[in-house]
Amino acid sequence: MFPTTSSAAHTPNSLPWPRNLGSPVTESLRPVVESSRDVHTHYGKIVEVAGWMAYEDLPLPNLAVPYGLEKTPDVAMDFIMVANTIDTAFTDFKTHVKFQVDYAGEHLSDSEAMFACIKRAMDSGIPVLDGKFLASITRADMEKLFAGNIEMPMLDEKMELFRQVGGVLASKYEGRYYNFIRSCSPRLYDKGNGLVERLAGEFPRYNDVSLYDGHEIKFYKLTQLGFWQIYSGLGPGRGFRIDDIQKMTAFADYIVPVALRLMGMTSYSPALEHAIDTYQIISRDSTQEIEIRAHCLYATALLADEINKVRPPDRQIIIPQIDARLWTHYHTTFWPHHLTRTIMY
Repeated sequence: MFPTTSSAAHTPNSLPWPRNLGSPVTESLRPVVESSRDVHTHYGKIVEVAGWMAYEDLPLPNLAVPYGLEKTPDVAMDFIMVANTIDTAFTDFKTHVKFQVDYAGEHLSDSEAMFACIKRAMDSGIPVLDGKFLASITRADMEKLFAGNIEMPMLDEKMELFRQVGGVLASKYEGRYYNFIRSCSPRLYDKGNGLVERLAGEFPRYNDVSLYDGHEIKFYKLTQLGFWQIYSGLGPGRGFRIDDIQKMTAFADYIVPVALRLMGMTSYSPALEHAIDTYQIISRDSTQEIEIRAHCLYATALLADEINKVRPPDRQIIIPQIDARLWTHYHTTFWPHHLTRTIMY
């Protein structure tokens, strides 16, 4: 099993375990970390990186609610969560061209372009934040809403996600995500009534789990990300509390694994390196895909621990701050990331 974290050398089978966060996500990773074949975390390198990254500012980001929507918390919650519903796959799997739009004098790519499309629809009076509209959205509606340089990747899958989520919102929460949020405990996990638990349980779209050697591995990327965006954009001062925010993990996507790999905190087998470098599809729920995502969460949790050992008590950080540091520095990199056709990230 895993000893407590220390700065001593570790073999691959005796890696340290992050401090107890009380997160079902982190605890579910053990079978993957213990038995990985293609991805490995290097604790010594994590300690080395923590030794200098600890002295960076590492602020809580305040970029999540664009276009001044934070002034109306209910609208902000709806906007973030509707966008979060389809926040996946913005690069064409064949051409590798990114989805882009021009809006409000800016040229935007990836998820920022998707946010712009939703705000553009709101400007035109389209009730895109209403679950009743989403429940019956058509292919033609999607093409109009997300008109850009290319057809948004996985547009049909995203249409189905809107319909699925919209149906639940319309039938149970008067069509609004903010009504769902207010019906939950102001915690991520609270005996089944927490935000993450309820979202994963009531909306199949958010049940982001995989099976690895018979073990259920929880990733909850988008399941957590929407609440993190609302929290960082609104916070308790504007009516959005999360009383156990320290239980939030990183968000296992395409970009943060690249950052960890380039900085030497993780490494891949030659076979996996070759697959990524030659743009081969890494299948959803394959052992390679699960290992990439699991080590992303594991390594970022360790890095946060090591940074907090260096920083004073009044400068402690939480894991999403590490995620933000890595994502913002690498999300425009030309280094290839793994390609997986999935609705989960």
